[in-house]
Amino acid sequence: MRNTIASFFLIAVLPVTAAFADELKPMDLNSVDPDLLESFFGPWQIRDEGGDRVCKVTLKREETIGGSQIDIDPECVKAFPVMGDITAWRLKENWTIELVDGLRHTRVTFETPDDNYVAEPQTDGIYTIEQLAGD
Repeated sequence: MRNTIASFFLIAVLPVTAAFADELKPMDLNSVDPDLLESFFGPWQIRDEGGDRVCKVTLKREETIGGSQIDIDPECVKAFPVMGDITAWRLKENWTIELVDGLRHTRVTFETPDDNYVAEPQTDGIYTIEQLAGD
């Protein structure tokens, strides 16, 4: 019986787990309308759900270890401590934004279930990221 359960786990569960881990792949930037992609770069604001805590970041095109460069306002760490670990950002399929640390681990993921980005799951109270008009 124990071998049957172990076999079931290896055959049925592990492939499903692997599928979820590989679910979001990096976006193929060469297949995206260049004007649409270009409009994506620039200033954004990270907020908590109430809008009381905010953090300004700039998503850049230039590559770095783990993704693309990100400028983070030094005050962000006070609002959201996890931002002190963020060193890059990545664009994934479905226009998902990931903020990653120096070890290339995803720390914050923003998905678009509708027209707005929502942190899934919320980390340090981060709720959303919104694009700002150019400075």
